[in-house]
Amino acid sequence: MASDIDDPRRDDLPPRAVVGAEALAALAVPARLALLNHLLSAGPCTASQCAPVVGESASNCSWHLRALEQVGLVERAPRAAGGDARTRPWQATAVGFQFAPEHSPAERVARTALVGLVAEHVDDLYRRHLARRDALPAEWADAAGDLEYGLQVTPAELTALLGKLDALIRPYTRPIRTDAPAGSEVVQVTLRAFPNPHLQPTVAP
Repeated sequence: MASDIDDPRRDDLPPRAVVGAEALAALAVPARLALLNHLLSAGPCTASQCAPVVGESASNCSWHLRALEQVGLVERAPRAAGGDARTRPWQATAVGFQFAPEHSPAERVARTALVGLVAEHVDDLYRRHLARRDALPAEWADAAGDLEYGLQVTPAELTALLGKLDALIRPYTRPIRTDAPAGSEVVQVTLRAFPNPHLQPTVAP
């Protein structure tokens, strides 16, 4: 990164956990990816509460959650006083996750496949939103946005820009924000940045 680009990192925010090869493989199952994303957005949930969101039975959700637990992505949430151990909720182990650096072609292929699953999951979530948009309160229907840009930037500029946007948005994420006012809801924000494939020169193998 060029030295004249501002460093956008926020040292006061909890760090994301790094997703290694084992976790990457576990998340290659769409139901597990959906479970982790739901726990990050909704907070601690039982397998039964996750089931209708993920489209799996409660028993299947329990199995997938245990698989995520084995690779360190989820854990049992603290049990409330007098709570039933059989319905103890699950929670994500971190406020967010990021990919580890790729060290081999196999890791690159696995990461690309997982990113594709993430894109499909987010697109499905957005379609569900559109299907029920007319049922939303007017203020939420009006507040929701769908913006798209075609940027002319260098790799260093793009890296810096994404860092600044991340630093701006992350304090509002549900796992981090503890002072959300009354009337707030969980809102999904997706940001993708990639070279336009129709405008890129062909790269020789």
